[in-house]
Parts: sequence; structure tokens; C-alpha cells
Amino acid sequence: MVNMSLIKLNRRRARVRSRVSGTTVRPRLSVKISLRHIIAQLIDDTTGRTLASATTVSSDAKGTMTEKAVWVGEQIAAKAKTAKVKQIVFDRNGRIYHGRLHALAEAARKSGLEF
Repeated sequence: MVNMSLIKLNRRRARVRSRVSGTTVRPRLSVKISLRHIIAQLIDDTTGRTLASATTVSSDAKGTMTEKAVWVGEQIAAKAKTAKVKQIVFDRNGRIYHGRLHALAEAARKSGLEF
């Protein structure tokens, strides 16, 4: 049996990814949200390197998933500052810009990232 929601998610993910590409000046902020964890990466697609990453896996982030998303947003913004990155391109990975994803993006914006 085929799960249609996964097929639709993969279509949206491919559509967003075809339009969004990170460079050295503006890396791509890719966000993965699972049921338990949130992972954010700054990726330079021209060289295929991850410049910085932040995750709730094996971390001290406590609270609801939205609070964890805010924590990850602040962490990735701090790591971007140390990597001397101010502007990014946001890759929502096929997800709707709502809830946890919105909380992560707003926390990153308040911490100094521009996108």
C-alpha cells in the first residue's frame, strides 16, 4: 500500500528544492522536523559542505517541540555568526511554513539571520 501523504511531501520537497540553492555567500538553511527531534543545517550547495548544524538530538533542550524549535533556531543563528554568515536561503523541506517551522525561523531572525 502506498502512503499518498509521503508521495505528496516528496513532490513538495522536490519542488521547493528545485528553486532553492545555497551559495557561499547565502547558504541554505535546511530544516528537518521529526516527531521527537529538530535538525537544522547551513549548507553550501556549490561545494556540498555543511557549514553549521544544530539539533535536539543528545542536547539539553527541554520543553515542547515548539520550544525546542526556538532553541534550535537560536543555536543555528549563533553558529552562523561564528561562521561569518548573515544572510541565508530558507529551505522548508516541503513543509508548510507554520507552527514549529515558523517558530524556528522567527527565533533565527531575532538572533540576527536575514532571509
